[in-house]
Amino acid sequence: MTASETSDYRLSRAFAARFVGTYLVLLAVIVFAATAVVAATGFVTPDALVVLLVVGLVGLVVLGSWLRSVPVVRFDASGYSVRMIRGAGVKQATWKEVEDAGTASPSGVPCAVIRLRDGRSTTIPVPALETDREQFVRDLAGYLNRGQGLRPL
Repeated sequence: MTASETSDYRLSRAFAARFVGTYLVLLAVIVFAATAVVAATGFVTPDALVVLLVVGLVGLVVLGSWLRSVPVVRFDASGYSVRMIRGAGVKQATWKEVEDAGTASPSGVPCAVIRLRDGRSTTIPVPALETDREQFVRDLAGYLNRGQGLRPL
């Protein structure tokens, strides 16, 4: 692995499906409300409902594509960054700031925990990522070791 390489981890399909499902429910409520307005007032033509539905479906495709392409966790030679994970704690730090890394299972969810020297931490729920748990932890340990100047024996 070269110093310029990065490891990107994307959102798992199950978690992406939750976002898409929420979007679909919101779209259905908006279309229903717009239909009620059109039926009650006649102010807007029914063609506007078709336009609204098409725009909503295009938005669905864009959201789905974006969720599958954006990296949620990124490791590189300088440090790590985490996004789209609520309650992760520290969203980014350099490897020099890291005290240690380990695993935990708060509420029964397997997580990788990165503890910083100043007492703060980052908690990454591994099921939220589209990766094997063991591979993720090995990759994290490798980046941490290299980032702190440790070499394999």
